[in-house]
Amino acid sequence: MNEYRTRLEAARRVMDAQGVDALCLSVGSDLPYLTGYRAMPLERVTMLIVPREGSAHLVVPGLEAPRVSVPDNAFEVVGWAELDDPIATIDGYLGEAETVAIGDETWARFVLELQHAGPSRSYVGASDLMAELRMVKSPAEIDALRRAARTVDTVVDEMADVRFSGRTERSISRELIERTTSLGHDTMDFWIVASGPNGASPHHEPGDRVIERGDAVVVDFGGTQDGYCSDTTRMFVVGEAPYGFDAAYDVLREAQACAVDAVRPGVTAGSIDSVARDMITEAGYGDLFIHRLGHGIGMDTHEHPYIIEGNGQVLEAGMAFSIEPGIYSPGEWGMRIEDIVVVTPQGVERLNTSDRAYRVVD
Repeated sequence: MNEYRTRLEAARRVMDAQGVDALCLSVGSDLPYLTGYRAMPLERVTMLIVPREGSAHLVVPGLEAPRVSVPDNAFEVVGWAELDDPIATIDGYLGEAETVAIGDETWARFVLELQHAGPSRSYVGASDLMAELRMVKSPAEIDALRRAARTVDTVVDEMADVRFSGRTERSISRELIERTTSLGHDTMDFWIVASGPNGASPHHEPGDRVIERGDAVVVDFGGTQDGYCSDTTRMFVVGEAPYGFDAAYDVLREAQACAVDAVRPGVTAGSIDSVARDMITEAGYGDLFIHRLGHGIGMDTHEHPYIIEGNGQVLEAGMAFSIEPGIYSPGEWGMRIEDIVVVTPQGVERLNTSDRAYRVVD
């Protein structure tokens, strides 16, 4: 199957619809999505140039060229030597292009140099173009997301038998990393362990706080396996839950379940956020739910579609994203439940299947 040729042709169709003459992609996941090659973030520029018509060229530092394979003969590799001017090479392949969509993660210095080389061109961000291509996952991509989800589910179950009390957040996070990579993840991208009052900070970085009995612990972690990402959050309670925690957790768990059940083709991303948010607000915790409900996931942990109030993006079969409501009581505790889901023709599939009840640990 000519997967990468198919993706490049799809990109050209979207370029035509959006009035884009050429697409330029450097570091980030948009490049490997179209080529299978992930560029190192170097001071030496790498750039894929896709014209609306004609051949695509991947301009790479000569010393990096041996790392590039060309699936499906979908593009040509152009290596540049240390004394060459790669911006001039890229400018040459852009030719008469008037509107150029450039990858959002391209280094600013390279964008400025391209603008200087072609001052008559109009440069726009490529995020909308690439989101249209990447939001709906293929069956192979969904299988990869399933495998990654199974790995972190296994780790969650294993952590239920781990002693938390008397250990630092940092110690627990190291154990998460070791267990997840030993079970198949190639990299770990984040590892939140937030105990007690630290749980009220959704993106808390594990530190030297010693976990105590009576603490609620937010464990949110994920990484990359076979090129696709995982992301899950489960709750652990050391001994007895803190005051007010159980009542709030019952609300959170029901809100998360109802939001998942509301996912289906044809509804908007914003409407799914509203399902969970309205339930949490009606229960009196609305001011303590301080972030969007979810984010898309694929080759990046955070990508389109974003499940947030007001987003009119209509959901389609094949879209994958998180459902992760949270309630955060400053100075006391925090809680979050997160699953990755995929929109199916009939409704929704949860990729994370581990128990959503909080685990009581020593």
